[in-house]
Amino acid sequence: MTGLLVLALVLVAAAAAGLVLRARSGAVRATTPSDSGSDARRALLAEAGVAGAGPAVLHFSADWCGPCAAVRRVIGQVLETLDGELDPGTTRAVEIEVDIDENPALAAELGVLSLPTTFIFDAAGAQRYRVSGVPTAGDLRAALLPLCGPGDSHQPENG
Repeated sequence: MTGLLVLALVLVAAAAAGLVLRARSGAVRATTPSDSGSDARRALLAEAGVAGAGPAVLHFSADWCGPCAAVRRVIGQVLETLDGELDPGTTRAVEIEVDIDENPALAAELGVLSLPTTFIFDAAGAQRYRVSGVPTAGDLRAALLPLCGPGDSHQPENG
């Protein structure tokens, strides 16, 4: 009898954990704007192409990652749509894809534990958002739009 009770509790706990993880998957979560951190972190991000002329969407992928193809499609679609909507002279976001197998140091520095994982950085190279899983086009667009603009418009929409 005790064994069945323990089994039932374990199943309930596993189901609850699964629901929590599923709810977070693909959610664009705002992070506290910070500078790019240590010199090592700044160097790794600069090597990847972050902190260039505009906001950057950095996503980690691998050849063996199935959902990473969906992330590529969503990011490509959103950036293409934004390019068509933004006024001339407006800062454009860039896409940076990093293979986790070829860049484990950057993945470790950013705390990437699973694929796909996507980060959104503002033009100054500060991390603004993090996504675990495949983001929706609407959420990704809402996160990027306030970062694309003339001058220093780097205020997050959902702070």
